[in-house]
Amino acid sequence: MKFAVLSQRPELYSTQRMVEAVRSRGHECHLIDYRRCYMKIATHRPTITYDGQLLEGFDAVIPRISAAHSSYGTAVVRQFEMMNVYCVNGSQAIARARDKLRSMQILAKKGIGLPLTGYAHTTLDVDGLVEMVGGAPLVIKLLEGTQGIGVVLTETHNAATSVIEAFRGLDANILVQEFIAEAKGSDLRCFVVGDKVVASMMRKGAPGEFRSNLHRGGSAEAIKLTPEERSTAVRAAKAMGLRVGGVDILRSNHGPLVMEVNSSPGLEGIEKATSKDVAEAIVKFIEKDSESGRRGDRNLNH
Repeated sequence: MKFAVLSQRPELYSTQRMVEAVRSRGHECHLIDYRRCYMKIATHRPTITYDGQLLEGFDAVIPRISAAHSSYGTAVVRQFEMMNVYCVNGSQAIARARDKLRSMQILAKKGIGLPLTGYAHTTLDVDGLVEMVGGAPLVIKLLEGTQGIGVVLTETHNAATSVIEAFRGLDANILVQEFIAEAKGSDLRCFVVGDKVVASMMRKGAPGEFRSNLHRGGSAEAIKLTPEERSTAVRAAKAMGLRVGGVDILRSNHGPLVMEVNSSPGLEGIEKATSKDVAEAIVKFIEKDSESGRRGDRNLNH
């Protein structure tokens, strides 16, 4: 098979591992910086050009689209879809997962457990917004934030009010969520491939840090999921339309709660924590799934 790995940063561990896994399975692999692609939109023969060469004859695409270039990256994936090339994650699925509000709304509609969440832009009823999610302590998130950036824990009503008003002054869209104290600054990263969780780890925040992101000094260790957690992770990825996804779950007193679904989950932390070859699992899945003739999104209802 002829693979394209779409990534703007070839030096990243995840990018290198995907290229390595594709080639170790005996396939041809091309690493493509999607930002440098340009496209011809045509009814009968849409094309993509990269470094002056037409991209032709590809059997499968593995998108690794960054948050900073979501719009253009998903446009390139969509163009491959127009060319009838199998994309392990479709353009709509990537766009859904990248939009935090849309993700929460879809997951809620599917009956998947979530932290109680409020959404606002310029509301003057700050007290009502705070009380809607059960009052302080609560977590306030910038809608466009990634890797824990733009996430604030406010422990009192006054602090919550001040942060919300500050974000409102920046003309920012925000999510306000209940704080799950029993999670104790940890969460579960479940790596879903197809209809299975192929690896899972518990991430713990650094001392004094409620965010568990490894980029912020958190630690990780392999963890055995409960059947309910495993089912929740698979259902969440499927709700987004993702064939490959990272699902972040909190353990709460009333069951697993999904915090986020990531369409380009990193491989370094989970492969090192679990000693599992997640990259190879992705390639093996693509080998089988691409033969089924499925070229579009898993779920086109949202």
